[in-house]
This record gives sequence, C-alpha cells and structure tokens, in this order.
Amino acid sequence: MSGTSLDGVDAAMIRTNGEEIFEFGPSDYRPYSEAERAALRAALGCWQGDDLGDAPEVCQRAHLDVLSGFEGAQIVGFHGQTLAHDPAGRGTHQMGDGAALAEALGLPVVWDFRSADVALGGQGAPLAPFYHFACAKWIGADAPLAFLNLGGVGNLTWVDPTKARPQDDGALLAFDTGPANAPLNDLVAQRLGLDCDRDGALARKGRVEEGALELFLEEAFFRKMPPKSLDRDDFSLMLDLVRELGDADAAATMTAMAATAVMQGMEHCPSPPSRVLVTGGGRHNPVMMRMLAASLDCPVEAIETVGLDGDMLEAQAFAFLAVRVARGLPTSAPGTTGVAAPVGGGQISRPE
Repeated sequence: MSGTSLDGVDAAMIRTNGEEIFEFGPSDYRPYSEAERAALRAALGCWQGDDLGDAPEVCQRAHLDVLSGFEGAQIVGFHGQTLAHDPAGRGTHQMGDGAALAEALGLPVVWDFRSADVALGGQGAPLAPFYHFACAKWIGADAPLAFLNLGGVGNLTWVDPTKARPQDDGALLAFDTGPANAPLNDLVAQRLGLDCDRDGALARKGRVEEGALELFLEEAFFRKMPPKSLDRDDFSLMLDLVRELGDADAAATMTAMAATAVMQGMEHCPSPPSRVLVTGGGRHNPVMMRMLAASLDCPVEAIETVGLDGDMLEAQAFAFLAVRVARGLPTSAPGTTGVAAPVGGGQISRPE
C-alpha cells in the first residue's frame, strides 16, 4: 500500500481465507526519498494516458524493493498509487502495473481493485471496510464500533460485528470524513520544508482560528449523505483559509479541521459506536487525538490497544482483499462504496 501521504510503501503478510484472519506475518516499510516523493507529487491529478514522468518507475521500483524481502507468499495484493479520484466523472486512477510486478516476483498479483466498483456506480473507496469487519471479529467485538483511518484523507468504517458477513445489510457503513494529514503535510512542506507536523509539535503551540474552521465546515461535502469519497486535493481550499495565519496557528487550525470533519461524520452512523479505533499516521499526532477525544462521545484509542498494527492495517487489507478476489468473493457493497450490489473488484495477473 502506498497512500496519499506519499511517505512510502507499507507491505504486510497475513494468513487468511479472505473471510477470517488466521495469523499475522512479517511487515516492512520502504520510505520514498525526497526525489521519489517529488516525482510522485508531480504526477498527482494525472489520468491514464497523461505524461507521468518518472512516477511509474518510482512506484514499481519501490514496491518491488519491499516485496522482494518476503518469503512464502502465495498471492500479492498491489494497490498502486492513487493519482486521481473522480468517481462521478472520469473514474479513478491507481498507477502501477500489476502484470509487470507479477513477472518480477514470480507470483500472482491482484491489482486495479477500484475500477469495477466505480464502473458499477460505486465510489471506489474506501475499500478497507471488509477487512475492518474481519478485524472486529478477530478482536471479539460484540457491539458496534468504528475504525477511523487518518491518512492523507480520513475515512470511517462503522461495523456491526453481530452480522455474519461484511456484505450483509447493516453490517457496514463506510465513507470518507474529510481531509486528514495531506493538507497539513502540504502546509508544513511549503512553509517549513518538513514532511509532517511530527508529534503535533507545531499545532501544540498554536491557537485554532474559529472563523476559518466555520468556513471549512460550510463545504458542501459535509452535507452529502454517505457513502462518499474524496480525492487527496479536494480540500485544497484549506491552505487558503489559513494563508494569513502564522505557522503554529495554521497547523492548529488544520488539525482541528480534520478532527471536526470526523465529528461531523459520526452523525451518519446507524447507532453510536462503543469505541473508535484509530489507524494511520494521524494517531501519532497527540494534538489530533486529544481533539477527537474531546469531540466524540465514546473512547478514542489507537488501534494498538486491541493488538492490531495501525501502520500496517491498510497493507494487510489489500492482502486480505487479494484472497477475496482469488476466491470470487465481493470486496465492496452498497454500505461501503454505494455500489448497486456487492461486487468483487481487482484483476489477477499471473507470471508467464
């Protein structure tokens, strides 16, 4: 998995039948260099057929580097790098050549997970909810709970673990809540040359500008009913809203925007979750976590509190989905992407 934050490639091995999690295996992370990140950033917003420069080579090389360190895999799930996402218009574009990766690894590779869902009227995102359902079963949850991923974009999965299958009516509701780390990362990169506001150090010194926060919440996205999804740069206006603020106040305000977007999204849950388990880089930001805890009416915890790995959950999800594709099982449903009926995405490439 290479996410919208453009920090690097996560890879993780699990043993599964695509329905249950049996065992967690090794994991690894391959960071992008500054030059590689710049090449990928230059390709953001591009579609199939556009000139992507060096980005495809960077994407393939980084994934091959990290995947070559694993032994014993029977199948690989390759998400690729999302460059553009417009499900109501041009579709979705995940850069990456699964067929070439299958040849290089000598293993079957499942890839292009989102296109089939979009073609059938779905949002194509988020796709981790079916794995979140399996995780809820693995931890023995017996009441509705929520998984909150704070990556470049925030997304929420409400899970009813009493249901038998993730595609069953009422088992899942999932949607993007709004921007999370991507705009904040862009802010500190532009102003300070940093890759992120590590540990919320900058936001901790600042004050939230309530006027900017109120303008942010006027965005039409927050009035849409889920399922709904975002492109990484759909909320680029955030940078304009904090343009006149000092660095610390801008960081504090953008952190509050991400947390408040989650609070708005919780109103869509079919019933209040018993707890919120947070994954993704945002859980390492104590300022963001405190803002979430203050605004939500249930415990907010890093997912490590239940024995799961919040850095590798999305990579594990695409391993899990790869097995579902291989077994002909659905990978999304009306409650997760708005697709008309449960559908299995992804194509399988096998080495010659």
